[in-house]
Amino acid sequence: MTDSAKPQPKRLGVLTSGGDAQGMNAAVRAVVRTALKMGAQPYAILEGWQGAVTGGEMIKPMGWSDVSSILNKGGTVIGTARCKEFRERSGLRKAAKNLLLNGIDRLISIGGDGSLAGTNEFQEEWPSLLEELVASGELTPEQVAGHEKLRVAGLVGSIDNDLVGFDMTIGTDSALQRILSALDELSSTAASHRRTFVVEVMGRHCGYLPLMSAVARGCDYVFIPEAPPEVGWQSTLAQKLAAGRQAGRRESIVLVAEGAIDHDGNPITANDVCDALEQEMGERPHLTILGHVQRGGTPSAYDRWMPTALGYAAVYEVLNQDEDSQPVIIGARHNRVARLPLMKAVTETRAVAKFTKAKEYGKAVQARGRSFAEMLEINEVMAAPPTEEPQKKDAKRIAIMHVGGLAPGMNTAARAAVRLGIAAGHEMLGIYGSFEGLMSGKIKPLGWEDVEGWGFDGGAELGTLRQIPRVEEYYAIGRALEEHRIDALMVIGGYNAYLSINQMRQETSRYPAFKIPMICVPASIDNNLPGSEISIGADSALNNAVWALDRIRESAAASRRCFVADAMGRHCGYLSLMSGIAAGAELVYLDENPYDLQDLTDDVQMMRDSFQEGRRLCLVLHNEEAGGRYNREFIASVFAQESKGLFDVRHSALGHLQQGGEPSPFDRILATRLVRVAIQELNTQFAQQRTDPLAVGLSANGIEPFGLMQMQEKVDTQVRRPLDQWWLPLTAIISVVSRDEWDIEVSQLPIIDL
Repeated sequence: MTDSAKPQPKRLGVLTSGGDAQGMNAAVRAVVRTALKMGAQPYAILEGWQGAVTGGEMIKPMGWSDVSSILNKGGTVIGTARCKEFRERSGLRKAAKNLLLNGIDRLISIGGDGSLAGTNEFQEEWPSLLEELVASGELTPEQVAGHEKLRVAGLVGSIDNDLVGFDMTIGTDSALQRILSALDELSSTAASHRRTFVVEVMGRHCGYLPLMSAVARGCDYVFIPEAPPEVGWQSTLAQKLAAGRQAGRRESIVLVAEGAIDHDGNPITANDVCDALEQEMGERPHLTILGHVQRGGTPSAYDRWMPTALGYAAVYEVLNQDEDSQPVIIGARHNRVARLPLMKAVTETRAVAKFTKAKEYGKAVQARGRSFAEMLEINEVMAAPPTEEPQKKDAKRIAIMHVGGLAPGMNTAARAAVRLGIAAGHEMLGIYGSFEGLMSGKIKPLGWEDVEGWGFDGGAELGTLRQIPRVEEYYAIGRALEEHRIDALMVIGGYNAYLSINQMRQETSRYPAFKIPMICVPASIDNNLPGSEISIGADSALNNAVWALDRIRESAAASRRCFVADAMGRHCGYLSLMSGIAAGAELVYLDENPYDLQDLTDDVQMMRDSFQEGRRLCLVLHNEEAGGRYNREFIASVFAQESKGLFDVRHSALGHLQQGGEPSPFDRILATRLVRVAIQELNTQFAQQRTDPLAVGLSANGIEPFGLMQMQEKVDTQVRRPLDQWWLPLTAIISVVSRDEWDIEVSQLPIIDL
């Protein structure tokens, strides 16, 4: 067969359009490298649809190294722009012609709903555009043959998180981190001077960013377009701020979405809020507009690993679509890669704006999704200052404690439990020092003001210990529960928390005091707890690990080096794998995937070959308990011994920095949502006079409770990790997007249709 007769590789274009979003580069990198591994030729269409319309050098073939070192960069390295010409028929024709001249008939479009709607129209018009181009002589029938259908997949790149149907769009998590970082810093100066700050946050048509920021930071009030305030909001706002100060708050923070409106549909600007508060309270608040800092900077860990998974899945989608396939959007739903018909997603998203314009605000909130409506309710309760009403005589006494290792977000969970519990009419107690504190009587009531600053700090104000109570301590625990009249126990913690409650409940015949409602809230950076796919603290630990690995990469790349790093997690590889994907590691060793000396031999041979060809760095992640004797030190020594002088080897444990620092926005929001469900379940048990031991967790169906006595059915007790771990299929991504040396077969990720 002559070269001309050989089948030509499929050609695939990728573009980023509309506003930029952190994480777009991770998606572009995954698209380019997955396409290469699947035998296709990827092309970058520079400056969005403007590049398609302009053609020429604006459409360029991409190789493996063209997307190196972009994973940790904000923005988009292939550029983005808004293109008026693409909205006209003439622009569509130019774009179709330029793509066909490069043999491109598959496309991955990364952008917001406007960009994706334009992509859908382009796909629908593609056949007629080609007919026109052939009729006018601009293209020949031979050039068009075999390209009669444009296959399309969209990825949503938008910090506003405004696409209905998915949990989090590319860039949203990073934008939340920017906002929370700014609010945390503003809070310290505001508290010092007892000041009020009005902060404008992005969100032209969607209130997701300001709403989630308000919950995660504990702000006093939030203005969003989907749920505008009623007439007279000026005096209501002033009264609420005054009540908050009276209850012990030193600072007041009001968030205003840039697209906020009043109940009549009129804009409410940040300046309007300042004017209203000055008139009502006699003092002008300080105004801060966060602006484009929300879009910039290094993407979060989530905005690296998730866009990588989405880009990987999108390439598989467009390269395997048949003639009857329709354009789809690939996104994230309950930690899964999900697929949604493109125009269905765009239409449902635009319905929100229609409801808002028609002043049907209840429908607008519901159209955003169930979790959006729930967070509105949570924010109302969490931000509302306490009332002067006396506590009911029959109020239940719920005690909160921590058990297990420290996890960022424990304080957030405790704060949420106190605020939500008080709102439900309960008396909330804090147990200081875990079970030891319970036995020694270190228990005190917690009021609304006692937990005011807890939600935003690392550590655990109540203290935490790993120890499981011994059988001989059960009597003292039972006496403490009776003496302090504890009606229910909420335990926030890790695996040992679950074991403790499980074992105690098996002794109710001997210790009747244990027969009270007990509920566990998952908090562990190891992310190894049954019934919850993500535990409080895991996201913060992941961000901490990726921060450290970024600096290791910078240091190691200065010389020819292999760096082997241990991530926490014990026998659960979640942190290691996700850190590896987010930091661009070439190799990841997990306890879930056993390896032997032959595997290490093959890996070091791969490294020798790649360093000989010019590689400067190889980053290796190791799950701290993986491999038995083949631990981090052993792996590093094997690599050093067999390097043949081509590279040197260093190794280190990332250590306890993974447990430290302030909780991430994700962990703050997750902790609040989990505790809300836990309080609701305790309310149900009180009402029905039940005492079932429960745990709550985030599953594929959302947040839901499960019976703790079923725990043994969900875990491998030998290694203390769930039998079913949703993230394990993502291990296939590492070899595809991080190593160009091997011939790797690309497998399809599990995907759900919405």
